[in-house]
Parts: sequence; C-alpha cells; structure tokens
Amino acid sequence: MNTQHEAPRIVVGVDGSPSSQAALRWAVRYAGLVGGRVDAVTAWEVPGEASWSAPAVDATFDEEEAERLLVEEVRTVLGEDGASLVHERLVHGHPVEALVDAAAGADMLVVGSRGRGGFRRALLGSVSQQVALHAPCPVTIVRHDVPVE
Repeated sequence: MNTQHEAPRIVVGVDGSPSSQAALRWAVRYAGLVGGRVDAVTAWEVPGEASWSAPAVDATFDEEEAERLLVEEVRTVLGEDGASLVHERLVHGHPVEALVDAAAGADMLVVGSRGRGGFRRALLGSVSQQVALHAPCPVTIVRHDVPVE
C-alpha cells in the first residue's frame, strides 16, 4: 500500500478483451474518485518461451508495434482525455507474474474477469484467479457484462 503522500497508484491489466476494456474503464473511474493514477499493463511472452523443448524465438513479434497497439487500445476505450490519465506499460513475461510484479507498492490491481482465451462457463479466468491469490494489494475483478455506473 501507498505509505507516502503521493497519488494512489492503480494497476490495470489490459489484453484487448471486453473484460479488460471494462477493467480499464473501471480503473480510470476509480482513480478519478480517489485522486489516483493508472498504470495500464500488458504482458507479452513468446509462445514456447518457457518450454525447454522449443526455441524461444518468434520472428513475428514486434515490441514497438505491441506498444503502439497498447496505446491505441487505451485511447479507443477511454478517448483522448481519459487516455491522458493512463501510463501504458508493455512488460515481458507471463501475465500473472507481470501483473503481480507491477502491483508491488500499488494501492489496487484491477483485472477483467475473463481475458483472451477464457472459457465462457468459467466465472474467473485463470489469470484473474491467480492474480487474486498472489497480488500484493487489493484486487478488483471487473466483469464486462455488468454496467459501470
């Protein structure tokens, strides 16, 4: 938690899914209420990177393009004014580890209930479940099908 007299820091996971877009909107609205700032974090890892049996090479991944897409996603979801309140961060690593690490010292971590590749029947996606178990701060899980007032 934030022990100094600085603005509360809200970390939100962004992966382009409807749930993460709802989480981003929620995080910005919450930050506005508490005078906080928002860090939007997207994690990337090369498929097979953690496996000893496959080479950790993906010639198709372009980090600059991924950063541009993250900034574009934030602007699309929030508009220009809302986007100005957000600091975008592209982080290399597994989404759970990246979000838990990014949340160190944060006042809250916000994630969508189901990210990319989530199962329809699952109440929580594996990333949101794992983040809720391991985060160093309070976690808010936002469903995309529930309107934010």
